[in-house]
Amino acid sequence: MSSCPITTLEAAPYLDVSNPAFSIRSKEVQEARAQSWFARTPYGIAVIRYDEVNALIRDQRLRQGSYAWPAHNKAVGSFAEWWMRMLLSREGADHSRLRRLANPAFAPKLVRKLTPVFQEMANELIDDFAKKGSCEFVAEFSEPYATQVICALLGLPRSEWRNLATLAVDMGLALGVTFKQDEAKINEATDKMFGYAKAAVENLKVNGLGEDFLSMLVKANEEDKTALSDQELYDMIILAIFGGIDTTRNQLALGMEQFVENAEQWKLLGENPELARAAVEEIMRVRPTVTWVTREALEDFNYQGLDIKKGTTVHLFSQAAGTDPTVFENPGFDITVKRQAHFGFGAGAHHCIGHFIARGDMTEALALLAQRIKNPRFDGEVKWLPDSGNTGPIAMPIKFDPEN
Repeated sequence: MSSCPITTLEAAPYLDVSNPAFSIRSKEVQEARAQSWFARTPYGIAVIRYDEVNALIRDQRLRQGSYAWPAHNKAVGSFAEWWMRMLLSREGADHSRLRRLANPAFAPKLVRKLTPVFQEMANELIDDFAKKGSCEFVAEFSEPYATQVICALLGLPRSEWRNLATLAVDMGLALGVTFKQDEAKINEATDKMFGYAKAAVENLKVNGLGEDFLSMLVKANEEDKTALSDQELYDMIILAIFGGIDTTRNQLALGMEQFVENAEQWKLLGENPELARAAVEEIMRVRPTVTWVTREALEDFNYQGLDIKKGTTVHLFSQAAGTDPTVFENPGFDITVKRQAHFGFGAGAHHCIGHFIARGDMTEALALLAQRIKNPRFDGEVKWLPDSGNTGPIAMPIKFDPEN
């Protein structure tokens, strides 16, 4: 640690997050974290230590920052319009209203009811490759599983998973640096996704509302359209689909990477499946798919001696915070250790609304995988998204001891 705190941008370490080769887990980030609680970047400042991320992620002087992404890319069309309207881009009373109305749909009791469904899906997928002793983990497990969970939430046939997954991938291009050049493809996927949302709502109304995820959202809309309009209902469903597929697919595969590299931990989980809940938290601390969250300063203010001007972009590096050696004495991967909270689901006003669902479906998947897939190891090259922003493997071939 540096003895004299850095309080000016000029003195702070520099991280070139715009470089496609930049890695959130690099030595460069670790060295910057040892020097200072923040670093300069081409897009504002990066906060890289646990205590400061923990404070600023909840700071009322900062707003959710990624709302400006479409404008930054001069993007137009249905994706940009949805992105600006949706829950994540709202602030204050508007944001609180939408969250309050959506909360019942994401409640823990609904997730508990889905546990047998999650287990059935996971087991069916594992059945397809367990005896052959190998699989391409993303294509054969994490992507179909994450997407089938969304199908279950929306009351769509499980067989629709591949179409939804393709649309989610195409929409996801909007989060990359090629947003503008992929704009037509992104907007087409967004329009089709809205078609799915509208069809799911119509189908539900014909068959009658229940106590499920989608029914809860539709009830909020039907009870008071001034509180949750039709447009806001569809926007919320798209957020659930888009947010749920991408992140869970990546997070499960990042978990498998950690377990391949820590074989004794996988063996331990297989013998003690009740550790699966802790395993989800540990994976998200060490290897979150959302490697940083973005905020924007709403006013000029001073934090720990650093002047932060209104409009400054502030990146909160969840991965660097989650492995900060000043807070985590042994920051290595260990599913048996009680840890401080991680930032994989964000925190504060914009804490991920779907975290109960994500925690529930990943817990069931990991518990069953560890019991049935013994001694997993990589079986060829793993292909990766860039190791910053939202990261994860594109392809992960693994082999293991065939199931008898």
